[in-house]
Amino acid sequence: MPPTADADFSQLAAQIRLWGQELGFQQIGISDTDLSCAESHLQTWLAAGRQGEMQYMAAHGLKRSRPALLQPDTRSIISARMDYLPQPAAASRTVLADSAAAFVSRYALGRDYHKVLRQRLQKLADKIAGEIGGFGYRAFVDSAPVLEKAIAEKAGLGWIGKHSNLLNRQAGSWFFLGEIYTDLPLPADRPASNHCGQCRACLDICPTRAIVAPYQVDARRCIAYLTIELQGSIPEALRPLLGNRIYGCDDCQLVCPWNRFARLSAEADFRPRYQLDNSTLLTLFNWSESVFLQQTEGSAIRRIGHQRWLRNIAVALGNGSDSEAVRAALRAALRHDAELVREHAAWALNRLCGEPAPPEAQGAGKNPRS
Repeated sequence: MPPTADADFSQLAAQIRLWGQELGFQQIGISDTDLSCAESHLQTWLAAGRQGEMQYMAAHGLKRSRPALLQPDTRSIISARMDYLPQPAAASRTVLADSAAAFVSRYALGRDYHKVLRQRLQKLADKIAGEIGGFGYRAFVDSAPVLEKAIAEKAGLGWIGKHSNLLNRQAGSWFFLGEIYTDLPLPADRPASNHCGQCRACLDICPTRAIVAPYQVDARRCIAYLTIELQGSIPEALRPLLGNRIYGCDDCQLVCPWNRFARLSAEADFRPRYQLDNSTLLTLFNWSESVFLQQTEGSAIRRIGHQRWLRNIAVALGNGSDSEAVRAALRAALRHDAELVREHAAWALNRLCGEPAPPEAQGAGKNPRS
């Protein structure tokens, strides 16, 4: 039977934190369901059109900011974080400094975190059910309209920094978040306080100036959006600013002073696979679609598809050093079936050596296949 006394729920909350640690989470917090402040911020952001093509951000009405509309009878939310940093930050800086190397955001180097966290959250829910009997709940890991960072902030896991990522005084920002919406009246934790102070390192480092003001990110300029969410052509004015970043961008995290406290993850699933942490752009550009699918099995990268993978790498090659090998690879891409790939390969050739785009590579990216 579910507990009925307030003391029982306090004990249950303490037990949930212990179970969370046993399951590999670094921290568990609990929040209530009042996200009115976050709702106002979201609506302002949407009204400014800063979501770009991410129509799903506005597609669910108020379900994102009002948990009980998404999961009826939700009374409290269990928020969990799990560290994912697979290697020291110096390794990332080394890759970024090498124009021939391919930079992949550190969160995507290993196994898809959605699967890892979802399984752990389910185990946590099972432990709760084993203790108190059946209860109403639903677990989320980027799988529904959930304001995970706002919830985590209310649950005391950290504060939302000027770059819009969640920051923790003991762990920085290299961690994933997951939630369990529950009908249990668990006692809420105290929200975290903000410790960004006057620092503006993340604003100053952003390659595309996507952080347009403290706590305000224009996704349409963000490299993570451009390389992952955007379906069509990357705006030409922004292409040179991508450098060698082919999937996501970690610059704002690499420069954040709070990340000096970040710890490497102990999770084997988050370790780099298929040498994605130290591959050259040419090596990855030469992956056929079948190789791409094989090498990204179980990876978050697979969601962008082979065409956008080639699109991103073509831009990075155009931002790198000229060589016969690079030119040959890009010229071969001019014969690709997809206009999206041809267009970006032609742009890269023109940027490297002034080679004009052939007619078949012009006006591309209007109806790309993902």
